[in-house]
Formats: sequence, structure tokens, C-alpha cells
Amino acid sequence: MFGLSATRNAKTFRPRKNTPVGSKGLQLKRHIDATLGSGNIMEAVKLPPGEDLNEWLAVNTVDFYNAVSILYATLEEFCTERTCEVMSAGGKYEYLWADGVKVKKPVRLSAPEYINKLYDWIEEQIDDDKTFPQQFGSPFPPNFMEVIKTVFKRLFRVYAHIYHSHFKAICSLGEEAHLNTCFKHFIFFVTHYNLVDEKELAPLQELIDQFLGRAGSASAAGTQ
Repeated sequence: MFGLSATRNAKTFRPRKNTPVGSKGLQLKRHIDATLGSGNIMEAVKLPPGEDLNEWLAVNTVDFYNAVSILYATLEEFCTERTCEVMSAGGKYEYLWADGVKVKKPVRLSAPEYINKLYDWIEEQIDDDKTFPQQFGSPFPPNFMEVIKTVFKRLFRVYAHIYHSHFKAICSLGEEAHLNTCFKHFIFFVTHYNLVDEKELAPLQELIDQFLGRAGSASAAGTQ
């Protein structure tokens, strides 16, 4: 993990969210770290035998949120309300903000405004014990998968904005390999569990096809 500047903006940098305490979260987090450490991303996204799918999705959601927030924090001097007046992914895709509660009618925001509101919304979900139960064995809500899919759809938009608007900055910071690794892990996960609609992935489809194409070849070699 790369270091962060001591002058980082408190609005763009968010302290790492912790894995739910009192659940199997810590065990599952260790499993993620171990499999990722081996370099096998395909294995890292698979549900460990005997584990609960919702627990697995919850732990990974926190992990992916942390990864995106740390990556984006390095871009605070490049992604500003002046340089990124709208939240977009290239010239064809613009994202409006609405959370369905505080903001019901979609509104146009600058990229940093959008992303900060997204962070607030995600943290509200993670910190809500009814949505992300803190105790192992506590039931997940009926709409849990819907919430998870919305989180991942919106996290994808941050990646799409970074690649389309700030990849040169990422390269200047020497973080392109780290960005690609984080996004590759993210894409393997969302496609494995069908968390993001294909149409939402369009802004980065070419890159996604490259990642999944290599993975598909390796997978086919070991499949009957």
C-alpha cells in the first residue's frame, strides 16, 4: 500500500473502515489478504467453503470502499471543483447524484462533491447495524443485495472517473500498477457475483475485456 501525503484533504481522505467486529469478518478479511497475497485474484473473490454469502459480501464491500477512497485521496490536487466541474467518465458519460432520501431528484455535482456525498452515503450504510450487522449470526435485511449492488455501481463510477480524467496524474504519481491491480480485483468480484449491470460498465469496457479475457483463458485451461 502506498503512502499518503500528510497534507491530504480531510474531505477526500476517509479513515479506513474496519471490518465488522464480533462477526466472522476478521477471519474472512484474513482469507482475502492471504489469497490476494498469493497473486491469485480469481481465488480471492470466491466464497470460501462453508461461509455465508452475505457476510462475504459485507466484508468485501468495506475492503473495496477502503481501496477506492485511498486511491482517490492521492488525486486531491488534480480532481477539484474547477478541473472536474461534473462527475463524468469521458465525454459520453455523466453521473448525477441522488440518494433517494436526502436528495430525491438527481442533481449535477462536481466530481469531488459527488464522490464526497458518495462516501457519506456508503459510510451511513456500513455504520447502520441493520444493514451491516455487527454480530455474527444477526440477520441481514431483505434489501441487503440491493444496497450492495448500489454501492458497487457507484464505486465503479469513481474508478471510471479516475481512468478517464486522471490517469495521467496516476502515472505521474507512479501508481498506475496499483490502480490496475485494485480495479482488476474489483471487476473480478463484481462480475463473479453479478453486482453491476453490464451497461454501467460501458465506460471502461475495453479495459474490462482485457482483464477478463486473460482471466477467462486461465480459467478455461483448468475447467472440464
